[in-house]
Amino acid sequence: MGPVDGRPEGFTTIPGTTFKFVAKPKPGWSGVVVCEVLEVRELSLLRYSWQDEGGGEVTEVAYSLEPHRSGTRFTFDHTGFTGTGGFFMAKILGTVRAKMLTRGLPAVLNDLDDQGALRPESPLSPKRL
Repeated sequence: MGPVDGRPEGFTTIPGTTFKFVAKPKPGWSGVVVCEVLEVRELSLLRYSWQDEGGGEVTEVAYSLEPHRSGTRFTFDHTGFTGTGGFFMAKILGTVRAKMLTRGLPAVLNDLDDQGALRPESPLSPKRL
């Protein structure tokens, strides 16, 4: 489960904000992950906690951007897994993250204009009621 599979509810870039990722429930899992924004550095870092709604281990997710040669280096980390359960959860989430980074992120980047705004015709644009 992750941003590719779920939708964020209540997210802002203000540290201390709690929000949820809500996805389709699966057997043994409610589909909800509870998070708290831990750190934000505009244009370079977003870090938040990650915990299953049912409890369990609290891990951390971080997205960072830094200049690299003539472009930008994007780094994604999901850390804090411990024990056997953590090992298996890291493996499961690793599969989801690979899909997010190889399919989800390129789709979003392809729908941005040269200024970084989402193109109006993008299927990712917010739906108007």
